[in-house]
Amino acid sequence: MAERDGVDAIVEQWAVERPDLDTAAMAVFGRVYRVARLVGDAQERCYARFGLTRADFDVLATLRRAGTPEGLSPGRLTAALMLSSGGMTSRLDRLERAGHLVRTPDPTDRRALLVRLTDSGRALVDEAVGAGLAEQQRMLGDLDPDRVRRLDGDLRDLLASVERHTAPD
Repeated sequence: MAERDGVDAIVEQWAVERPDLDTAAMAVFGRVYRVARLVGDAQERCYARFGLTRADFDVLATLRRAGTPEGLSPGRLTAALMLSSGGMTSRLDRLERAGHLVRTPDPTDRRALLVRLTDSGRALVDEAVGAGLAEQQRMLGDLDPDRVRRLDGDLRDLLASVERHTAPD
C-alpha cells in the first residue's frame, strides 16, 4: 500500500468536520486531478525540449496519427482537438511559421484547405512522441505490468461512467 498523500489529509479533515459525508468520490477524483496535473506538467517540460508546447504537440500528433499524407481539414483538426476555430488558427499559424506543417488547397474542394505535416514536422513529432511516451513509462516505473493493465481497465471503466453521467440530456 502506498504511503499517505495530501488527498488523505483532505478527506480526514472532511471526516472531522462533516462525518455524514461519503468522501470516496472526492478521494478518487482528487487523485485523478493530481495525477493529471503532474503528468501534464511533466509532458509540457518534455515537449519543451523540442520547442513545442503540449498544445502544439497535440496538433502535430493528431496529424501524424491520421495516417493520411494529404492531411486533414482545419475543421476536422478543430473537432478532434475540441478547440474553437480561432484557437486552431493561431496554433496552425505558429506551427506553419516554424515549418512543421503546411496548409494547401483541397484538390476536391476549391474552397477548402488541408493541413499536413512537413517532413521536418513529421520527424519532430515522431521524436517528441517517443520522448513523451518514455516519460510516461518512467512515471509508471514503480508499478508492475499487471497492475498497469488493471489500472488501465479501471480508468477505462471510470471514464465510461463519467461520460455517461455527464452527457447532456
